[in-house]
Amino acid sequence: MLTLYNTELSSRLLLGTAQYPSPAILMDAIKASGTEIVTVSLRREMAGGKSGDKFWSLIRSLGTHVLPNTAGCHTVKEAVLTAQMARDVFATDWIKLEVIGNHDTLQPDVFALVDAARILSAEGFKVFPYTTDALRSLRGNFPDVPMIIDAGLGRPSHAATVMELGFDAILLNTAVAKAGDPVAMAEAFAKAVDAGHAAFHAGMLEPRDVAVPSTPVIGRAVFT
Repeated sequence: MLTLYNTELSSRLLLGTAQYPSPAILMDAIKASGTEIVTVSLRREMAGGKSGDKFWSLIRSLGTHVLPNTAGCHTVKEAVLTAQMARDVFATDWIKLEVIGNHDTLQPDVFALVDAARILSAEGFKVFPYTTDALRSLRGNFPDVPMIIDAGLGRPSHAATVMELGFDAILLNTAVAKAGDPVAMAEAFAKAVDAGHAAFHAGMLEPRDVAVPSTPVIGRAVFT
């Protein structure tokens, strides 16, 4: 089980909800993935008008946990205000906190991120901060902190590889939404995440530079 802020989850895959070909395909992909958390954008909800209302109704009908994000925010003030509005709109104190530092690369401003996280935590938010990608260092230095890999994963094999490093979950959007068959791809990623997680806990062999025989060499037949 995956535990996030005292909430137990059976799935280790989180899905974004943007860019799908249709609402029906989005719903089918979410169901196929088995995810229990979907991310949503306040900007999309507010800008969509009546279509935004329909989208929110669709998401609520799935019965999943909703994780609003502060995507597109570039300052502490903007991120905090967006989070506060998201709590009112989506009726949750969970927030995926993003404070963008570079417009082109979308890399986070880690100093602003800490400031915004401090403010929101004091206001009772359950913050999921979007930070840098020093994967092995972060996992090694914070072994007991749940860590979710977000962005940059294009194939199920990528998800399995990351989970084999000991991370706790994967958050995807484009790799599923833009696939030729989003529903099938959602299911494939779910299986890859589970496989990688199981492999990590099974105790994998370390890579070797030379071959090691799997059968004993003593007593082997010799032909002359």
